Amino acid sequence: MTQQLVDLTIDCKGLSCPMPIVKTKKAIDQVSPGQVLEVLATDPGSVADIKSWATRTGHQFIGTTKDGDVFKHYIRRTDPNEVKPEGRHGDVISNEELHGLLTQNPVILDVREPMEYNFGHIPGAKLVPLGQLEEELESLRSLSDQVIHVVCRSGNRSDTACQILSEHGFKRVKNVVPGMSDWTFELEQSPS
Repeated sequence: MTQQLVDLTIDCKGLSCPMPIVKTKKAIDQVSPGQVLEVLATDPGSVADIKSWATRTGHQFIGTTKDGDVFKHYIRRTDPNEVKPEGRHGDVISNEELHGLLTQNPVILDVREPMEYNFGHIPGAKLVPLGQLEEELESLRSLSDQVIHVVCRSGNRSDTACQILSEHGFKRVKNVVPGMSDWTFELEQSPS
């Protein structure tokens, strides 16, 4: 592979969602339009998060490589006139509200990585990692008329997932906030 010309590198190794995105948002303002930001991260969730964030904000996502346990993400800053404002999905539900619905068997999509899901998830939640969501849209189509509760660790990946689902005709989508980082109710674990 040809050597990437990098103008700024930030180290997000050992950080989990949402910190790689938080640091990337700050760092992109430190490079000039046309320059390349390299983000080093060990969180597997960063693969989908960084690509999705760059695409949604108008920056050019160049790609990701992997060196051992480290993901190297490359983003080219776009011209400020081409940057899109970062939107948020407006329909949210609290952890407590979702917990109150569990006896009604609500539809819950967990968009974290498989390892996060396996260590503990909301009973009945279906795993669809954010990075695979667009590939799974047709298999989810039968749920498009139902209320879909989308959860991740901190409400960021699930926000992105809600936006993707809404853009593809899923009109009754709710982002669960703050998400699994503050879920104090029962959990299920997947067998290893």
